[in-house]
Amino acid sequence: MQVLQVQLDVGPDPAEVGRARRWARSRLVGSGIGPDEPLAETLILLISELVTNAVVHTGAAAVLRMCFSGAGAVVGTVRVEVADASARPPRQRHADGDDTNGRGLELVDGLADRWGWQQEGAGKRIWCEVDRGQPVLVASATGTELGRLSSVAR
Repeated sequence: MQVLQVQLDVGPDPAEVGRARRWARSRLVGSGIGPDEPLAETLILLISELVTNAVVHTGAAAVLRMCFSGAGAVVGTVRVEVADASARPPRQRHADGDDTNGRGLELVDGLADRWGWQQEGAGKRIWCEVDRGQPVLVASATGTELGRLSSVAR
């Protein structure tokens, strides 16, 4: 099995989230994942959520890493990792109705095949994985659709 790993340093500015999405799109295409594949949209949403959480909740720089594993030129699993300087564990919240915040980790839980976190030095690393062979949903979920999507995505 081959593993390709790419990494981007993300500054502590929320505008960096857009740059991380653009960078990730180019790396997905370079790995053989088409820009119109539902997998690409799902991964971009996951990246956006994890990078936003790191930048907004820590106010510090972060590191985005994507790992592509598979056999030959076929990508099987994509792992997204975001490391930040905060040792505070991630906390999954449950947003109500019109809340504009609090859905990030719910989306990660609903769209990723696996996710978790671990302490890393003085900070932490949050990761998620998506298997290419699994059914992947187009990343357009709202909070009210999330429960239904969670059961379908697994």
